[in-house]
Parts: sequence; structure tokens; C-alpha cells
Amino acid sequence: MKRVFDTQLIGPFAAMLLVIIIVALTTERFLYLGNLSNLFLQVSIVALIAIGSTIVIFAAGIDLSSGSMVALLTMILAQMLKFIGIPLVFALPLIFIVGGLLGLVIGLLTAYGRIPSFITSLAALIAFRGLALTFNNGSPIFSLDPALEPIFYGKLIGIPLPFFYLVFFYALAAFIMNFTRLGREIYAVGGNPAAAVLTGINVRKVQTTTFVIAGLMTAVGAILMSARLNSGSPNYGQTLELQAIAAAVVGGASLAGGRGNILATLMGAMTIVIVQNGLNLNAAPSSIQNVVLGLIILMAVGIDMWRAELSTLIFSFVKRFSSNKKATLKRNS
Repeated sequence: MKRVFDTQLIGPFAAMLLVIIIVALTTERFLYLGNLSNLFLQVSIVALIAIGSTIVIFAAGIDLSSGSMVALLTMILAQMLKFIGIPLVFALPLIFIVGGLLGLVIGLLTAYGRIPSFITSLAALIAFRGLALTFNNGSPIFSLDPALEPIFYGKLIGIPLPFFYLVFFYALAAFIMNFTRLGREIYAVGGNPAAAVLTGINVRKVQTTTFVIAGLMTAVGAILMSARLNSGSPNYGQTLELQAIAAAVVGGASLAGGRGNILATLMGAMTIVIVQNGLNLNAAPSSIQNVVLGLIILMAVGIDMWRAELSTLIFSFVKRFSSNKKATLKRNS
């Protein structure tokens, strides 16, 4: 029973299920097919960006730059397609390269510059948004390419393409974290950097790699954002970094590093988006949505800090309940 409560997937799954029940009870429109389809499309961008944010957290870092990076990358993609005339088939790989390079810059400053990741990514958040505003005089760029929208809205055997993106990238991330040397090194660096050095792990290289991965996943999110709206804008991606971090924390990733399950992040992302969807359906203003998101992050971090105490408390309660039940059955017999 204790192993059940310690399982890293059961908590996020229970939280997601509870949120689904609450939202379904507050508005019948939640279960409409159109809303569920829109919900799935909406969660795809957050969940994919959250992969990178989670891997950075596993290594005891934090990435606050993903939202602004999305804005910058959508503007760069828009410039390529609309004004420079680069074909889509070449523009998309270039966006991946730019996203990886931006992540590399943050990683180098953090690992080799010995600047806390909170500061480097916060500076990048401000700088990337400012760079995005330098394109097209800060105005959005619309109608980029007719072939762009099917990347997001297209279907394969009747299933929306974002479903396959989620399956592929989460399967790849889970494989890396659980079955490769890099994954073990990321957990080791997040758990105890000093011990990782003694075992021969290049801590700075691993830390840099996590930010490169985060940049690549943010590039995926930026492409899907542009494909969804067929445009680029310096205003895209606002609060996306908070949603991605919240998804990781709600999914059970420890902000102290070294603990978590990448698949649980998907459940955390779904929980966040379902909450926002429920608030939208109930006509809650955006200000209230931001307050709720902040409270969710606060509660998730609190649960992370009190994880050991909560696990012991629940286990003790179950053990006592089981003992009392056995004693009652024994007396009755």
C-alpha cells in the first residue's frame, strides 16, 4: 500500500480526475464534443513546452523564458515565410535550430557563467520579448502560409495530429529519462550535484543540455502556435512559462531537482488546461484565472515540500484503518 501512495503517477492522475469531475459538474458544456476537441488542441502546446521545463527542473534548474521565446520564434518564422520567402520545409528546421541556440545561450550562462537559472531565464524572458517587438514594428504578421495550418489542425486516420506529437515527444522524453545515460545524469545532477561530480558526471554539460532540450521543445510549441493561428505575434506565449512550470509541479516534479516522472507532467498540463477551460466556460474573467493558476502552483509546491509528511500520514491512516477492520472482523468471528 505504501508503494501505491509513493507511485509518482497516482497523485497527478487523481488530481486530474478530481478536476474533471468538478468542472463537469459545474457546467454541462464541458463534455460537449466540440469543447473536448478544443481542449485537447489547447493542451498540446502547453504539454509539449512543459517537457523541456520539466527536464530543466529535474536538474534543479528553472526556465522562465519559454513564453517569451515562443513569441520571438513565431515572429522569426513569420519573417521567414512572409517577407524573406523561405519555403516552409526549410523554415521549420531553422526554427528548431534557433530554439536550440537560444536554449544553449541560457544554459551556458547558467552552467559556465555560474549565474542562477532563475536570473538567466528571467533576463531571457525580458530580452526575448523585447527582441520579438523589434520585428515588423512590434505588429503581428498574419496569413503566413496555407500549408502551415494543417500542421496543427490536420488529422491522421481521423485523429488530430497534435495527439501524435504528444505521443511521440512524451515517449521519447520518457525513454531518455528512464533508459539512457543522459537521463540518469540529469536526475543525479538534480539530486546531488556534488555527488554527481565525484561520480565523473560533467555537471555543467548536463545543465546546459537541459536548457537546449527546453529550447527545442519551445520551438515545437512555437511552430504549433503559429500553425494554430497562421501568424506570428510578439504577444504570443504570455504566461506559457508559468503554465509549463505549473504542469511540471502539479505532475509531481520536485523544484529541488532529482525527482519526478515526465509522464506525470502530461497529467499536470491537462489539469491546468482543464481548470482554465472550466473557468472560461463559467465566464470567469482572466484576472480570476491568473489568481487560480497562482494558487494551483502554490498548492503544488506545498504538496511537494510536505510530500514525506503527507505520505507518512496517509500510510498511517490506512494502516490504522486496516488494523481496526481486522480487529472488528476477528471479534465478530
